[in-house]
Amino acid sequence: MERRLLGLVPRRVVVLVGVLAAGQGVLLVVQAELLVRAVAGLDAGPLPWLAGAVAGRAVLAWVSGLVAGGAAARVKRGLRGALLGRPAGEAGARVTLLTRGLDGVDPFFTGYVPQLVAACVVPVVVLARLAAVDWASALVVAVTVPLVPVFGALVGMRTAELTGRQWGLLHRLGGHFRDVVAGLGTLRAFGRAGHQSAVVRELAGEHRRASVRALRVAFLSSLVLELVCALSVALVAVPVGLRLLGGEMALAAGLLVLVLTPEVFLPLRALGQRFHASAEGVAAAREAFAVLDAPAGSRGGGGVVPGEGAPEIVLEEVTVRYPGAAGAALDRVSLRVGPGERVAVVGPSGAGKSTLLLVLAGLVSPDSGRVLVDGVDLSDLDVGAWRARVGWVPQRPHLFAASVADNVRLGDPGAGAGRVEEAARAAAMDFVGELPEGLETVLGEGGAGLSAGQRQRLAIARAYLSGGPVMLLDEPTARLDLHSERVLVEAAAGLLAGRTAVVVAHRPALLGVVDRVVRLEGGRLCGPAGGRAGARAGEAA
Repeated sequence: MERRLLGLVPRRVVVLVGVLAAGQGVLLVVQAELLVRAVAGLDAGPLPWLAGAVAGRAVLAWVSGLVAGGAAARVKRGLRGALLGRPAGEAGARVTLLTRGLDGVDPFFTGYVPQLVAACVVPVVVLARLAAVDWASALVVAVTVPLVPVFGALVGMRTAELTGRQWGLLHRLGGHFRDVVAGLGTLRAFGRAGHQSAVVRELAGEHRRASVRALRVAFLSSLVLELVCALSVALVAVPVGLRLLGGEMALAAGLLVLVLTPEVFLPLRALGQRFHASAEGVAAAREAFAVLDAPAGSRGGGGVVPGEGAPEIVLEEVTVRYPGAAGAALDRVSLRVGPGERVAVVGPSGAGKSTLLLVLAGLVSPDSGRVLVDGVDLSDLDVGAWRARVGWVPQRPHLFAASVADNVRLGDPGAGAGRVEEAARAAAMDFVGELPEGLETVLGEGGAGLSAGQRQRLAIARAYLSGGPVMLLDEPTARLDLHSERVLVEAAAGLLAGRTAVVVAHRPALLGVVDRVVRLEGGRLCGPAGGRAGARAGEAA
């Protein structure tokens, strides 16, 4: 996993960090030389140069951090963009991965990667200088240095296991907490809020205990590495001290060996610490790569651009099965929607109506069968061009904390004020005149400040502004009062005129604006009812 993360770092960044690490190694040797010269010769002359060497090392370390931080930001941006383009199984878990999870990758790139490069470069530079001063001491260091990564790897494998468990528990906690918050109103209505509080508390406790276990092993690794390094330095320091006492080694040479020997081990010791700090980010990256490596949940990766007019849409034996579901959401559904025809889909909850719309939008790929748009398989169409031609009005349109005009403008980000006003009139958004600043009134997150009917009309205005020749409406009149429903139906009639449309409807009012009704039950098409009168009769049945 670390190799794959390292593969995301551009080669030029690795080379630049390596050059900076080599510069720090050279300045480290210069610093030791100047310090020994000042101490052994009782001369204060080298001290200003010593301060300059220390300052130079600090500057190089700062530049290395900047370079690594920029690489981390680019990698996180790329991973987040890739994850946002993949279908989310559990929304709460995906939110945790996109926020806290990928933020945990920072220590890997800003700490572990620079330290890994330094651990490969600095010991070689220092060891070369040691060999020039005293080859016997350099030989002892060269033999004992490999013990540090060996012991570090042994402890690191255990740390990776514990950190993976810790991240898994955080993943569950974040996902469950988000889902509880989203359904808090329902939980309170049924008196289950207290039970879910206990569940969240239990998950938080498990995560806390897993974190403590991971920290315990991290502290143990520091003890092991410190002990190995101390023994290795002692194997050099004791013979050097004896040789100094016997007059077999010059004072300056002995001091230089004693100063440089710990510096060979220091980058390796720091590497172990950086590894533990980045372990949670590596676990999160493993989860992100698992999502990215999974088969895509939708098709539509071809390059054929759809035509301009209202298309004919044909479903041929379309079957969709969701993972873990007992039956098929759609079971061999065949349906033809002619150019400019408006078809309503009715049926009980769970019959597969919303899945049918998702298939038509190209958001869900059939397990078998195909969808033809003017005779072209939907999988062969350019997915971006197709979705740009589809207007979507969901049951619960999401509105952002922005002005009414900006929320409408999502249908066409480049639309001017005149087109936004036209879309608002087409969607019967007469309530805009009652808002403090009209179309420029800023809404709260989720459309706070508007009623359900007003939010639905805003969604229709958004779809109208998109100007697409295909309209998909998913129960837009659900949960509306009679007045709001009547106004919305009038707006929908104008929206669907001249367009190929598929409308999911539970209530009869919306059926008056369609040409034909089909019924889904248990994922299967039960048969059409012709005309508007037949539509109402079919719905009543």
